Amino acid sequence: MINILVVDDQLVMRNMFKNILEPEGYNITLAEDGSIAYNKAMSNKYDIVLSDLYMPKLNGIELTKKLRDSKQYRGIPILIVSTEGAQEKKMEGKAAGASGWIVKPITGNVLLPTIKNLIN
Repeated sequence: MINILVVDDQLVMRNMFKNILEPEGYNITLAEDGSIAYNKAMSNKYDIVLSDLYMPKLNGIELTKKLRDSKQYRGIPILIVSTEGAQEKKMEGKAAGASGWIVKPITGNVLLPTIKNLIN
């Protein structure tokens, strides 16, 4: 089973990701900020991390950098999902080690093929 860590400070967004991904057979763990997500990632093994950009305590780019510094997350896909679509932010995410970037609002028609692509 594919384990996905979903990080977003908005409860409605966390639930939306869960409602799209769980019916497809993915095991979803939710975290409400980057700091909680980092702690969960260090004590569990995730196959993909989906992170919002703007969050308290540790934003998506900071979380990506910290995860990439850990040997267990060097090859794991990390996808930033944000309302932010500016090219300079996307480049900052790429430089931090993000595998991709999706601009919200998001639907299953965009998310599911992206997840399948990252797994393969």
